[in-house]
Amino acid sequence: MSDTRASMDRVDPAMLREVGLFGGLDDETLGVLCRELPVERVHVGTRVVSEGDPAREMFVVLDGELEVLKRTRTGSEIRVAMLGPGGWFGEMSILDVQPRSASVRALAPSRVMRLSAESVDRLLYRRDLKAYSLFVMNIARELSRRLRVADGILAQFVGTMADEYVTKTKSGG
Repeated sequence: MSDTRASMDRVDPAMLREVGLFGGLDDETLGVLCRELPVERVHVGTRVVSEGDPAREMFVVLDGELEVLKRTRTGSEIRVAMLGPGGWFGEMSILDVQPRSASVRALAPSRVMRLSAESVDRLLYRRDLKAYSLFVMNIARELSRRLRVADGILAQFVGTMADEYVTKTKSGG
């Protein structure tokens, strides 16, 4: 690996400090994560994870752009979210042992940092319980935010469908 590529793959605590997932973690903990967690390059069109696959790791987007895809009843895929630098995905796999709930594919050349459930246990839980607690709380905050957005979308959809039904019923359609 050339020096240029090696320096591009390095992550420093300042970079992680900008990621909400690591909010509140001290510089020492961020340094450990920078040294221990692998960074991977993802080419355009590459699937990082696939819906339905077993999961025990999450990813932090360092740079690039990725899309989150959800399979429909008919088997097609629809985009449900976009992720850029500072975003993360796969966090549910750190908290439970269910299969992947969605697929993620790179739309631009990207770099992601991989956090396995084992590395979270080793580098956070067993090393610094406070850091682990902050990390899990940061995941919970993001999951709560996403749930609020999904609830809003669902309420809007159901309301629109109900309004259309009432309008058609009144007009005899």
